[in-house]
Amino acid sequence: MASSETQPGRTGTTDLAGLEAGLDALETKEAAERLPVGRILVTKVLPPIVAIGLVLAIWQLVYVADVQPDYLLPSPLDVGDEFAEMWRQGTLFEYIWTSVSRGILGFLIAVTVGTPLGLVVARVKLVRAAIGPVLTGLQSLPSIAWVPAAIIWFGLTNGTIYAVVLLGAVPSIANGIVSGVDQIPPLYLRAGRMLGARGLTSVRHVLLPAALPGYLAGLKQGWAFSWRSLMAAELIVQSPSLGTGLGQLMEGFRTMQNMSGVLATIILILVVGVAIDLLFFSPLERRVLRSRGLLARVA
Repeated sequence: MASSETQPGRTGTTDLAGLEAGLDALETKEAAERLPVGRILVTKVLPPIVAIGLVLAIWQLVYVADVQPDYLLPSPLDVGDEFAEMWRQGTLFEYIWTSVSRGILGFLIAVTVGTPLGLVVARVKLVRAAIGPVLTGLQSLPSIAWVPAAIIWFGLTNGTIYAVVLLGAVPSIANGIVSGVDQIPPLYLRAGRMLGARGLTSVRHVLLPAALPGYLAGLKQGWAFSWRSLMAAELIVQSPSLGTGLGQLMEGFRTMQNMSGVLATIILILVVGVAIDLLFFSPLERRVLRSRGLLARVA
């Protein structure tokens, strides 16, 4: 009798050990089957380079065809000369850093505000009923609509710029964490309560880890809104005491009717936004999703 009673436990232990060994073997195989550097360059790096080359070639053809006068549609070389001039003057990275530092600081403040706000909206039904639709409406409101009001509130100061960034980014971050919390399986929450997780402990060890994929998506979108809001604010808020960011630089080129400078600034804004996403948010998102089995490892 004792033998028959202990056999299932032994079988379960053996099956579990076999499952763990199989998973370890699979993980080892996946790690061994990673792409070589040469193939990564061909599959990941070459396609965007070819796409950029095609865009430049089409741009040059349109310029040569004289579809628009030179002062309305400069050539890629003319725009390149603007980059070279900013480089010679030593102002290129100064313009970029002014905007990037504002964007990062505004984004961090937005995360500090949007994260607890999203948690409260997600977990308190009365607050969700009252604030949830407002957050959705604010998220769809163009950021530039806040600029006149912010100027009246704060004047031509950095406070206006950060206010516009916060009003653009906080709703996206809050809605992202609400979406992530809504996707948590109820079993996780019950297990956390059974283990004694309450209050802030539950938030730290259950809610945030379980909602992390949705939260990261909200952070990624929040950065995009921060960057767009920042450019909208910099285009309008002009003051010598504020320094020159990319938005202010583009407005200066527009005032001088320098289309080459305007296009060069647009390219800078695009490159910075894409670079931050590729260097920070996308790798972090892939790592989190892959660790949870939500993203297949590329072999």
